[in-house]
Amino acid sequence: MKKILNPYPKYPGYNCYACSPNNEYGLRMEFFEDGDDIICEWKPINYMQGYHNMLHGGIQATLIDEIASWYVQIKFKTAGVTSSMNVKYIKPVSMLNDKITLKASLKKKRRNLIDMEVELRNANDELCAKGEVTYFTFSQEVARRDFSYPDYIEFSQKK
Repeated sequence: MKKILNPYPKYPGYNCYACSPNNEYGLRMEFFEDGDDIICEWKPINYMQGYHNMLHGGIQATLIDEIASWYVQIKFKTAGVTSSMNVKYIKPVSMLNDKITLKASLKKKRRNLIDMEVELRNANDELCAKGEVTYFTFSQEVARRDFSYPDYIEFSQKK
């Protein structure tokens, strides 16, 4: 697995709830490239629970949506926005687990739409949620101009 660097902290005002390493109230997600997949290992934070000791479903959906965004950025070298997302909750996610693992994979690409499947697994590798996410992608020119998409090399080495 290869760690993906987050090049966005250099932009003034960047404070993404899901991936900013500097958002004290955020998820602070980090990503890894593993062959054709993007992986994230994440530890639940106590104040993100729904039912007692269970991770809130909205947080699970946010984790699924964010890793899909990073899949687009890394595998297709552009930016996009969520067009649709369907999450199936299979098993409650305990807040007492050491980690959650998310894996994003490509289902299909059609023109500027990218369909991905995301699995959310608990520390025992049990499937807890599954997301089907479709992203509308932009040309690299639009991604750079309107979405601050950096040079691709910045995801793997610091400038």
